[in-house]
Amino acid sequence: MNRDALPTATAKPPTATARPATPDDAESIIRMRSAYVLSTPLSEEWIRRCTDELAPRLTEAGDARAFVVTAPDGSMAACALGLIHPVLPAPAYPRGLAARVHVVATRPEERRRGYARAVVSMLLDHLSQVEHVTLFELHTSIEAAPLYRELGFAGSPALMRMTRLDEPATARTSPPSGPDWMPPEQYAATLPKSTAFACMYFTDEDNRPLQLHSVYSPSHPWQLVGGTMELGERPWETAVRECREETGLTVSGPPRLLATVFGLPGAQWPYSTLGMVFDGGRLTTAQIRDIALNPQEHDEVRILPLAEWKAPMPARDFARLTTLEKARRTGEAAYFGTWDWGDE
Repeated sequence: MNRDALPTATAKPPTATARPATPDDAESIIRMRSAYVLSTPLSEEWIRRCTDELAPRLTEAGDARAFVVTAPDGSMAACALGLIHPVLPAPAYPRGLAARVHVVATRPEERRRGYARAVVSMLLDHLSQVEHVTLFELHTSIEAAPLYRELGFAGSPALMRMTRLDEPATARTSPPSGPDWMPPEQYAATLPKSTAFACMYFTDEDNRPLQLHSVYSPSHPWQLVGGTMELGERPWETAVRECREETGLTVSGPPRLLATVFGLPGAQWPYSTLGMVFDGGRLTTAQIRDIALNPQEHDEVRILPLAEWKAPMPARDFARLTTLEKARRTGEAAYFGTWDWGDE
């Protein structure tokens, strides 16, 4: 997706009209994708191969649809490419057709003129009104996401979705001036998705935090006891189960919430993350000695004074640990809202 499709209130209106793309536009679209979408530009061999692949798909019998803006010098100024694919029918997509907005690109010198909005709008209108596509997906940058939200998409930039039902206006039950009602399944498809986790915060009897060394996550080497919630579980149930699986310890409660943790999606994970960290209590020397690690997840138990945890941990991880220590010490539950998935 294009990183430059930013909405702006001061954008100049397009000086050219978007038009449907033809097979003759395939090479220009591929070159736009290579130059302005991909992190590594394509070689000439790959440009040729991709052009040969795309050209026949831009015909009426193909599964690709695109709209382009041509600059005064005849070159391509902007383009939007969508790929149609079948899905199992559902109330939100009764014809079983979906489309992925695969490429949106504008040449740098032609930006801030509304071209991206023009080509994307015409592509979406054509796909929904002519091809009867009702489910749309795309991924984009954080900077460009506001444009797609204005066009009806919802979710995180890593995965934005939209449904457009081609039902007649007479079938609507809400007043024209009021909000449109959507069936629960359709509405749910427009909402941002998240995964959830639950953890225990343990210390020894001297209030030194205990953490486990991960064998699978070099970006987060030292971890709390806990993990991802399973279907049907409540957060406390997850924390107790994960504690038992990872350490052999059984925590009986009652639950005492130390912090709620939230993170936005990023390069490594397409969903937001929401977690709860409970106070596992202070472990005795005997309890710590009896910890039995799952070798597929962790290979070391370590206990350090809080300040000494700073060196072996990423800054964000240490900030969360510091927040938990303060919550335990003050008795006030904390909110840690910057547990974002970065580009690590």
